[in-house]
Amino acid sequence: MGNLLALAAAAFCYVATETMPIGILTLVSGDLGVPPEAIGLLITGYAVLVAVVTIPLTFATRNVPRRRLMIVLVAVLVLANLCSALSPSYPVLLGARLLAALSQAIFWAVVGPVVAAMFDVTVRSRAGAVVFAGASLGPMLGVPAGTWIGQQYGWRAAFLALSVLALAAFLALVVGMPAVEVSATHAATGTHPDRRRYTILVAVTTLAVAGLYASFTYTEVFLTQVTGFAAAAVAPLLLVRGIADFGGIAAGGWAGDRWQRGAVTGSVALLAGALIIMYLTAYDRPATVLLLAVTGFAIGALTPALQNRVLEVAPGSTDMASAGNSVAFNIGIAAGSLLGSAVLDGPGARATTLAGGVLALAALALFLAEPVLTRRTPGVVRG
Repeated sequence: MGNLLALAAAAFCYVATETMPIGILTLVSGDLGVPPEAIGLLITGYAVLVAVVTIPLTFATRNVPRRRLMIVLVAVLVLANLCSALSPSYPVLLGARLLAALSQAIFWAVVGPVVAAMFDVTVRSRAGAVVFAGASLGPMLGVPAGTWIGQQYGWRAAFLALSVLALAAFLALVVGMPAVEVSATHAATGTHPDRRRYTILVAVTTLAVAGLYASFTYTEVFLTQVTGFAAAAVAPLLLVRGIADFGGIAAGGWAGDRWQRGAVTGSVALLAGALIIMYLTAYDRPATVLLLAVTGFAIGALTPALQNRVLEVAPGSTDMASAGNSVAFNIGIAAGSLLGSAVLDGPGARATTLAGGVLALAALALFLAEPVLTRRTPGVVRG
C-alpha cells in the first residue's frame, strides 16, 4: 500500500507541476520580465510535448525494468521542479518545464500497467483509482496551495515545495518499491486483446474528454456571464467540482472491477446528461451547482474505468496501449478547448455546455455500438 501511495503522490506532483503556472502567472511574468502570454506557453507547450512524445518515448523505454524506470522518472521530476525554482531566465524555466513534460509523458503511459501488475486482476481498477485520486488532487489542492505559497513567499517557493514533495515520493519508491516484472503478470497484455475494441475505446476517450473540455475550459465565463454568479464564487464552486471528481474516482475504481463496460457507459452517460441539462437550466443557480458537481463526478469515475478497459482490450503491450489512450486524452483536451473557443465566439458561453454534451453523447453512442461494430463472422481471426 505504501508503494501505491508513493505513486499517487508522484501523480499529484506531475499534475500540480503541469498546472502550477495558472495560479502564479502574473508573479512569474513580472519577475522574469516577459508578457503573461509567454507564461501561458509554459502550460500549452507542456501539454503539446506530452501528446507528441508519449508513444515514441514509451516504445523507447519498453525494455527498461519498471522499478528503475519509475524511480528515474520521479527523480527527473524532482530535478525539473528544482531547476524551475532556480531559473534565472524564461528560457531556463521553459527548458525545465519541458524536462518535466518528458518525464510525465512516460509516467502516465506506464504507471497503469505497473500498478495493475502489483495487484490481483480482480482489484486492479481500485488500485489504479488510488493513483488517479492523487492526480485529481493536483489541480484541486496543488494549484490553490501553490498560488498561496507563491503569493506569500514568491513563485519560486511554489516550485521548490513541489520539488520537496516529489523528493519524498522518490525516496519512498527507492526504499519500498519492489521489482515489478509487468511482462510476467496479467498486466503485460490485454486480458481479452482486441484491436477493434481498443480503437473504439481510443475514439470514445477523445470524444468524451473533448466534450468535457469544450465546456469546462470556459466554466468561469459560464458561471459569471450566464448563470450570474459573482466572480468570488467561482473558486468555491470549482472546489465543489473537484471534491466530486475525487469521489467519482473512488466510485469508478470500484465499479470498474465489477462491471467494466457498465462503468464506462454509466460515466459517459452521466457526463452527457449533466452537460445537456446544464444548458437547459443555465439560469438556475442551484441546478448549475449540482450539475457542475455531477460533471466532476462523471469524469472522475470515467478515468479509472477507461484505464481498466485499456488493460482489458489492449491488442499488444499494455504500455503502448496506455500511451495511445493518454495521447487520446490530451487530443481531447486540445480539441475540446478549441471547439469551446469557437462556440464562445459564436453562440456564446451557454452553448459550450450543449456542444460538450453532444460530443459526450457521440462517445456514448459509439461505445454502445461497440458489440455490433466489432462483431466477427465465423472463421475470422481476431486481430
